[in-house]
Amino acid sequence: MVPIVERARAIADDVFFPATMRTDAADLVPQTHLDLLAREGFYGIAGPADAGGLDLDPSTTSAVVEALASGCLTTTFVWLQHRNPVRAIAASRTPGLRERWLAQLCRGERRAGIALAGNRPGPPILRATSTRTGDVLLDGEAPWVSGWGLVDVVLVTARIDDTVVSLLVDAVDAPTIQAERLHLVGANASATVTLRFDGHVVPAARVLGEEPHAEVLARDAEGLRLNGSLALGVADRCCRSMGPTGFDEQLVTVRRALDGAATEQLPAARAAASDLAMRAATRLTVASGSRSILIGQHPQRLARRRSSSSCSGRDRRSARSCCG
Repeated sequence: MVPIVERARAIADDVFFPATMRTDAADLVPQTHLDLLAREGFYGIAGPADAGGLDLDPSTTSAVVEALASGCLTTTFVWLQHRNPVRAIAASRTPGLRERWLAQLCRGERRAGIALAGNRPGPPILRATSTRTGDVLLDGEAPWVSGWGLVDVVLVTARIDDTVVSLLVDAVDAPTIQAERLHLVGANASATVTLRFDGHVVPAARVLGEEPHAEVLARDAEGLRLNGSLALGVADRCCRSMGPTGFDEQLVTVRRALDGAATEQLPAARAAASDLAMRAATRLTVASGSRSILIGQHPQRLARRRSSSSCSGRDRRSARSCCG
């Protein structure tokens, strides 16, 4: 096993899982969980080496996500949002943006979330308007933004006609930004909100770039591989809680299918991972008997978490990938 994957598994087993019942009942993911991931370098998994990142290959990244999710899906989901902003800033051509932000984000000194409303199909729900100075005005909403109160900035995408513009927005309430907390059956400590923008000004220096909406939609399914690792992490914890079962072999099969899937095959492979998590959680609940429905018991928590893992990393209204 790759050393960073071994470390992720150790953190999941020794820190995240023992605390997972407290996290499940909390309003926010423990700051100590996220600080630990920062100290261990996990915030830099997608960052380039010249900015202090680890630049992990896709296979290792998937294994790390799965390992961490086996300990705490909620913590892993909040942390995983950071990956997309790091990649976007590393690729941005906006002068000074990379130099100002990238190293801090790779070290986890600054932490980021995502609000990818501009990536949705259909009419825009978050609109951007360019000004003469190059600043951008935002109007509309981003319906699903996790980590509010835990992140410093949010990668926001919005639409200008048939173009998607990417922006870096401070994650703070303001007269022109309102956050409405959503209350979730599972992973509630992810601090997920709906953000509403009313003429919010984003400076030109925070504009990462623009891309045709059609191109964004065309590569949307690529993000499903990492979303699948969230479901596999839940399934793995169920398997280990039950002991040897036929689900262990199924876990290997589903993981291989995700690893080998072409882009057009990823939706089905991702669905198979969610199905496995659901069946494994159900089997664990049945095997544990009546006590499994008691508050404080892991089977009921994992059963709820498998529902969350089925749509974690996706915009619930559009059912599109957003972990990227």
